[in-house]
Amino acid sequence: MVYRTGRRASGLTLLLVAVYVAVGIIVANSHHYFRGINDFKDFISAVLAVVLWPLVLAKVNLHIK
Repeated sequence: MVYRTGRRASGLTLLLVAVYVAVGIIVANSHHYFRGINDFKDFISAVLAVVLWPLVLAKVNLHIK
């Protein structure tokens, strides 16, 4: 019998999360969520844009007012 440690799956998961966050940063930057982070609301808007980047591409406004 061959037992797998699952180490490979966790490495792949980490890579996928890193790619997801990198794409989120690129999308959020292209939609100006990082421009002028002056207060906590702007910071939260930028974090939400990175995490929820598919919504940003669907033209959902994540700027907190």
